[in-house]
Amino acid sequence: MTETGEPSRPQSVAEFSDAACDVISPAAWDFISGGSGAERSVAANLRAFDNLYVAPRMLRDVSHVSTASRLVGTESSLPVAIAPMAYHGLVHPQSEAATARAAKTAGVPFTVAMLSGTPVERIAESGADLWFQLYWLRDRGATKELVSRAEAAGCQALMLTVDVPRLGRRLKDQRNGFALPPDVYAAHFRGEAAIGAQRAPAGGSAVASHTTVMFDPSLAWSDIEWLRERTRLPLVVKGILTREDALMATRSGVDALVVSNHGGRQLDGAVPGLTVLPEIRAAVGDTVDVLVDGGIRSGSDVLKALARGADGVLLGRPILYGLAVGGESGVDAVLSLLREELETDLALSGCRTVGEAAHLTTYEFSASSSTGTASW
Repeated sequence: MTETGEPSRPQSVAEFSDAACDVISPAAWDFISGGSGAERSVAANLRAFDNLYVAPRMLRDVSHVSTASRLVGTESSLPVAIAPMAYHGLVHPQSEAATARAAKTAGVPFTVAMLSGTPVERIAESGADLWFQLYWLRDRGATKELVSRAEAAGCQALMLTVDVPRLGRRLKDQRNGFALPPDVYAAHFRGEAAIGAQRAPAGGSAVASHTTVMFDPSLAWSDIEWLRERTRLPLVVKGILTREDALMATRSGVDALVVSNHGGRQLDGAVPGLTVLPEIRAAVGDTVDVLVDGGIRSGSDVLKALARGADGVLLGRPILYGLAVGGESGVDAVLSLLREELETDLALSGCRTVGEAAHLTTYEFSASSSTGTASW
C-alpha cells in the first residue's frame, strides 16, 4: 500500500499475474494462463529463460542506452510487439481497444488476433501500429476477405499462425466446459462463426469445437505461397521450431518468423522457442527477421532472447495480466516496467543498443533439485 492507502503498483510481471488472478474468473484464468496436456511446455518455456545466463561486458560507456528497434519494417520503441491473443474482453470490458491505446502510448506494434473480440477497423482508431494475425480457414474466401480488411485498416504486416491444424488438448478448458460469455465473440465474423465459441459441447471446450469447425488442417507450404502472392504486406509465419521449417518458410517468400510453441498451448512437450532460437537464426542468417515468444516475463528475458539471436519478442500473457488489473493503464504499466527493466539490463550487460545485445555470450545452467548439484 502507498502512504495514501492506495494499492501499490506491481513491481514485476509475476506480481501483475498474481493481481490478475484475483480479478479474473477462474475459468477465464485457466483459459488464459493454462496450456495443453500436463502443461510441460508451459513450464519449459519459463525454465528455458531461468536456466540461461548472460556474461556481461564491462567498461563500455553506457551513459546513453537506447531500446529503439525495427521489427518487420515497423519502428518500435522496444524490441517487443504485443502477441496475437483472442478475446481480451474476457479480462476487461474495454477489450482490445484498451490494449491498442496502450500500445500506441508505448510505441510498440500490436498484433490484432483473427479471433479478436473487437474488429480491426475499430482497433485502428487507436492510431497504434497494427499487425494482423490469421489462422488458415476452411473458407478461403473468408481468408481473402480478412486480408483485404487488414490492408484497408492500415495494418503493417500479416502474421499467419501455422501450428494449429487442430487445437491442443487443453484439459482445464475441457474440465471447465469453457465457453465465451454472451458479450464476447469473434468480431471479424458473422453468424455461427462469430458466436460458435459461446456454446460448449458436453464435457468439452467451446473454443476447441469452434476451432475444429473453422480451421483448415490441410494447410501446406503451397498455401503460404498463395497468400504471399495476394498481399503487399510483409508476411510473418508464427509457430516455427525447426531449422528445416525455417528454411522452407524463407523459400516461400516470408519476411519474418516467430519461433514459438504457442505458449505451451498446442503440442505438450514441444521444445521452447528460446532453446532452438540459435540454430534457426544460424540457418536463416539475416535474410528474415526472427522473433521469439513463450515464457518472457521480464526485461532480462528480452535481453536473453536478443543475445540468442532474436530481433525481438512477442509478449502475450503479461499484456492480459496488465489489462485485467488496470485496463489501458495496466497494459501501459506492464510495458513501462519492461522498458525500465530492459534499459537497466542493457546497461548492466555493457550494451548501448538492442543490436549490441546480439554479441553477448550466454550460458545454459541446469540444476538438479534432487541432488543439489549444478552443471554449466
